[in-house]
Amino acid sequence: MDFRRAAGASFFVGAVQFVIGMHLAEFLYPGYSVSGNFISDLGATCRATCIIYQPSASIFNFSVILLGILILSGSYFIWREFKSSLMTSLFCLSGLGAIGVGMFPETAGFLHVIVSFIAFFFAGLGAIAASKVVKAPFSYFSILMGIASITAIVLYGTNIYLGLGPGGMERMMAYPVLLWSVSFGGYLMSPGHTD
Repeated sequence: MDFRRAAGASFFVGAVQFVIGMHLAEFLYPGYSVSGNFISDLGATCRATCIIYQPSASIFNFSVILLGILILSGSYFIWREFKSSLMTSLFCLSGLGAIGVGMFPETAGFLHVIVSFIAFFFAGLGAIAASKVVKAPFSYFSILMGIASITAIVLYGTNIYLGLGPGGMERMMAYPVLLWSVSFGGYLMSPGHTD
């Protein structure tokens, strides 16, 4: 079995299907604001009370759980190909966090915050760690995308939204690592690109 290509397919399909699922859930959610709403509002919107809009919630929760499963699958293949405990651990944590986001939506309270942080933070670190197994210039982009995501986590955590709103800043945490995952997946599926 070609573990490198299997890892690439897992990361690529996971990220692509999630981006499509997230956007589909946004379109079906009444009055959804990319700036004002959190990404996780798609699974359940909890302020004073909790509201669950269907089919947005089912689409989002299924898609993010599938993302997590495919990241875990990719982690296994990363281990088989590169024997990197660091990368494998970071991606496993990110995948478990993504599964947690779908299994524990905003109705779960602080647990949802924890699993969301795990998904984003370890994905950013994973992108940085993966720079060791890819060639330049992609290795530099891996570091840049990981740093961009982690920087957005810090800004978001300190309520600095740079005019993007909380939902916009949350997307600055998610989009760099999602786009990186698509790129990383394509890179691994292409022949002759690892050191």
